[in-house]
Amino acid sequence: MADEVLLSARQLTKRFGGLAAVNGVSVDLWRGRIHAVIGPNGAGKSTLTNLLSGDLPPSSGQVQLGGTDVTGWAPERISRQGLGRSYQKTNIFLPLTVHENVRLAAQSRDPQQPWNPLRWWQDTRNAAINNRALTARLESAIELSGLQHRRTAIAGTMSHGEQRQLEIAMTLATEPQVLLLDEPLAGMGVAEAERMVDLLQRLKPAHAIMLVEHDMDAVFALADRLTVMVNGEVIAHGTPADVRADAGVQAAYLGEDH
Repeated sequence: MADEVLLSARQLTKRFGGLAAVNGVSVDLWRGRIHAVIGPNGAGKSTLTNLLSGDLPPSSGQVQLGGTDVTGWAPERISRQGLGRSYQKTNIFLPLTVHENVRLAAQSRDPQQPWNPLRWWQDTRNAAINNRALTARLESAIELSGLQHRRTAIAGTMSHGEQRQLEIAMTLATEPQVLLLDEPLAGMGVAEAERMVDLLQRLKPAHAIMLVEHDMDAVFALADRLTVMVNGEVIAHGTPADVRADAGVQAAYLGEDH
């Protein structure tokens, strides 16, 4: 269903000693929208992403995912609840093929159950059903990410842009509804960046996407909503046009060009 809040964070705060790396930040991520979080280095963008994904527990505040309070949950549990994320540094297995990487990611979604010899027939039947579902998930992820012609390529031989596509394919294989993408365009040339922008546009209708990105041209081309952070706090929030016109944002971050 479009126009649906899939992730909602309220008054998130993370303190490291006396420093509030994130201070009272609230954000809603909607299906069918790309929400960009921008700000200078040290603004708290990555810490906010880690709070939403469960990689860091908040000092205070609440995170709801699909209407369920997931505050303080482990990352693996939040992932199974429907959240996928990419990192600034790719998390792929370089010696493996595209297909093998995505299959591993798809398998990670399913919690491992201990084998029960008293239910061997049921277990075998369930395994066959689960295997078909897993294959469907991984094929869909490879196709959606635009790597269907590269499925047998060794990840370590691929270009940087293709490796970022592969990481997103691995994220998609876990069937997330919410995607947290940390600088997916970092280090890309013009052609690779254009392919990534096209990919994000394809993902947008079925997902709620939060984008942390330094490429301002991409941000303003892609984002439906923007949150601007400085020193752990939100200084502006709104449409790209609103944020672009905000004098405080221009002074703090965007500069004269934007």
